[in-house]
Amino acid sequence: MDFNVKKLASDAGVFFTRAVQYTEEKLGQAEKTELDAHLENLIARADCTKNWTEKIFRQTEVLLQPNPSARIEEFFYEKLDKKLPTRTTNAELLGQYMQDAAKDFGPGTPYGSTLITVGEYQKRLGGAERELLQTSAINFLTPLRNFLEGDWKTISRERKLLENRRLDLDVCKARLKKAKLAEAKAALWSEEVDKAEQELRLAQTEFDRQAEVTRLLLEGISSTHVNHLRCLQEFVEAQAAYYAQCHKHMQDLQKELSSANGDTFPNAFATNASASGVSAGHSPLATATLPGASSPSHPHNASNALGSGTLKIEEVKPPATGTRKAKVLYDYDAADTSELSLLADELITVYTVPGMDPDWLIGERGNQKGKVPVTYLELLS
Repeated sequence: MDFNVKKLASDAGVFFTRAVQYTEEKLGQAEKTELDAHLENLIARADCTKNWTEKIFRQTEVLLQPNPSARIEEFFYEKLDKKLPTRTTNAELLGQYMQDAAKDFGPGTPYGSTLITVGEYQKRLGGAERELLQTSAINFLTPLRNFLEGDWKTISRERKLLENRRLDLDVCKARLKKAKLAEAKAALWSEEVDKAEQELRLAQTEFDRQAEVTRLLLEGISSTHVNHLRCLQEFVEAQAAYYAQCHKHMQDLQKELSSANGDTFPNAFATNASASGVSAGHSPLATATLPGASSPSHPHNASNALGSGTLKIEEVKPPATGTRKAKVLYDYDAADTSELSLLADELITVYTVPGMDPDWLIGERGNQKGKVPVTYLELLS
């Protein structure tokens, strides 16, 4: 018990002398032993590595899991050393909702069957996302976390110990200086000088030993950079694989949708999966004029807009799905009875029919119906 009390008193005394030395250094009343330039550079490099690693780690977590509540849940599971339950991704949940909706709408209906198809591909996208999350967590986030929670804590502990050794060294230097000043006044203080010199030598040895230990740990930051570089490359590869899978799934989905019958997917508004680079002059969606643009030139004659002319405009019926609203950008005067005159800023309903010229759509306004040029419209929905 006596030993513990003495040790406690000794530690308190050391802490007090360090605090006094530190305060006097801050006030400019005491000299401070500076670290060598190489060690200072290593410390600055380590601090920089820690700060940016922490920022990259946190932002990568946000990128992979935008939901803060989910991130907090993952944090607690990790700290409790428990396995995180499998979480359904948003894409998988959306896919399930689509397929459930199809059951209510009727899987045999055009809308229901399409919901089933799109829902399946949404689930595939969700599966690819889960694989990205798992791969990134293992190959990228875990090494960064190990550095912050392992290596960096060790470095910080040794740096703190080095700072204490430096304070002890400077305390001994100050004590020796005072002893020499007293010796100059009275020879009786020679023993104090010898004691102070001995303490200084011991403090210098401890400081040098700790500086070497700290230097070796800080030089290991270079190995950390090499390791993080490899992890970063694996993260990029995981992202590339994920986006490639997503692109393939969407291409396959487009092919399935485009291969469906024309009644389910009207050709004016379905995107051809193999013609994503089609020229604007042959696409009603691409040629719709943007607001504020100058009035387009009068389109070519619409006599063949409905093919060979065997189909009369009054016989055209709107499809069950595929109609859209459009805003008229410019006034247009019908060239014949098969066309519909337009007034700027009015809203009309438009759709297409099989075999129709892509530069034209069927427009309806109340009981009036006729062909309208795509370039005079802004498609809204």
